[in-house]
Amino acid sequence: MGVILFSFATFLSIFIGGLFAVKFKDKLHLLMSFIAGVLLGVVSFEILPEIISQVNENKLQAIEPMIALVIGFLLFHILEKVIVIHYAHETDYADHKHPQVGILSALALAGHSFIDGVSIGLGFQVNVGVGVLVAIAVISHGFTDGVNTIALMLNNNNTIKKAKTFLFLVAAAPVLGVLSTLFFRVSPHFLIWYLGAFAGFLLYIGASDILPEAHSKHSSMKMIGLTILGAVFIFLITRFA
Repeated sequence: MGVILFSFATFLSIFIGGLFAVKFKDKLHLLMSFIAGVLLGVVSFEILPEIISQVNENKLQAIEPMIALVIGFLLFHILEKVIVIHYAHETDYADHKHPQVGILSALALAGHSFIDGVSIGLGFQVNVGVGVLVAIAVISHGFTDGVNTIALMLNNNNTIKKAKTFLFLVAAAPVLGVLSTLFFRVSPHFLIWYLGAFAGFLLYIGASDILPEAHSKHSSMKMIGLTILGAVFIFLITRFA
């Protein structure tokens, strides 16, 4: 039941992020700074310790999840550069004013959000603690996925009505991803590869996507402080929750 609730929380995060992008775009940099710290905290204080625990408990090779981490980082980097997945800077898209570009980009985001939902479901297969922390990470960057969807659609001359339709599609995708994991289970060996790859993915979007975008037009000690606060927030949750 908990995993279903978190999937709907992800839906709300993405949808609210899109609506926020329409009305309060000038405030996004502050929230994105905090989210970057949250992602760093989830990797450092929950996912990596859980990998260590799983490796020791199941007598697996520690190098394997580290290989998966590098693969996850590089794979998402390649996908982002080859297929437009994340909205980075508006000026990068200044010459792409075709509605179909925004539609294809939103569809790519929907696929990415589906995988996010699968990640939540697999996290709960490890244990509730990992599932909750993975869900927090997905919910956090889900907000930026909603922002990305609206930005890509509107920046490519799509109407607000059509942009909101695709926003709903992107927001619904992780719910379907979570539901899919109710029909299969995976081995501990697979799970450490999944956790490693997901850690690489989170590190990439936090360090290479969200932080640079947050600081692209507004850089201040307040934003650095919010990033630190995000990491400390997750540290406290993992220690005392």
